[in-house]
Amino acid sequence: MDKELRQFWKRIFGFNWKLGLVLILIVCIPRFILVLDANATGSYGAIGLIMTISAMVPFLFLSKHGRTAIGITKPRKYSWLIIAFVCGLVASLFLYWLGHILYGNSYENWYGYIGKSYNIPPAINHHDRTIMFIMMAITGMTFSPIGEELFFRGIVHSSFAKSIGEKYASIVNSSAFALTHISHFGVVFIHNKWELFTIPTIIWVLGMFFMSILFFLSRKQSGSILGAIICHSAFNLGMIFSIFYLL
Repeated sequence: MDKELRQFWKRIFGFNWKLGLVLILIVCIPRFILVLDANATGSYGAIGLIMTISAMVPFLFLSKHGRTAIGITKPRKYSWLIIAFVCGLVASLFLYWLGHILYGNSYENWYGYIGKSYNIPPAINHHDRTIMFIMMAITGMTFSPIGEELFFRGIVHSSFAKSIGEKYASIVNSSAFALTHISHFGVVFIHNKWELFTIPTIIWVLGMFFMSILFFLSRKQSGSILGAIICHSAFNLGMIFSIFYLL
């Protein structure tokens, strides 16, 4: 019997790869479309909604036992929360450095393209830049890390792990995570038309894949999904800092 699922869902699903696949399809495909639309229209309100839905999924589907099983519990190793933060920040700055070396400040630089959605005024003064940075950092360090980690490293990973083991489940959820992020960079909307930056997209997808592995390791080593959330938050902090102050 699948103790991880709420009673209602046991009649429909097992806690296995089939559930994980269904969740990927019903969350990631609409998210992909919504992000592309937001990049074209400049309206990003729906992104917050999809992150909220992602965060709610484990609570809608899982019992208390299931939520504990996916890592919604106290960390076993609090030291790993610090390690996770440092690793996420360093990885983010490395991705900035790589993009800057290869593509400068062009749109082929993943941070450069993502940064255009922030609508930073060209002549913004230092004080206003700092205020805007703090606001974006707070948002970036909360909504997507909580929503994505509860979803990808939480319920999706654990449902696949029940069927194919931790190693292969990590590959599956990392692949889904990385491919979903092509909507953030890869398929780009520039000068009122869609383009695909093939080589930069491949680099970006590989970067997101390995970041996902790092998020999973942070969860595993800390014994809590909080490790993954903190690592992800630090990554976003590094990205936002790079966009505001390094590009």
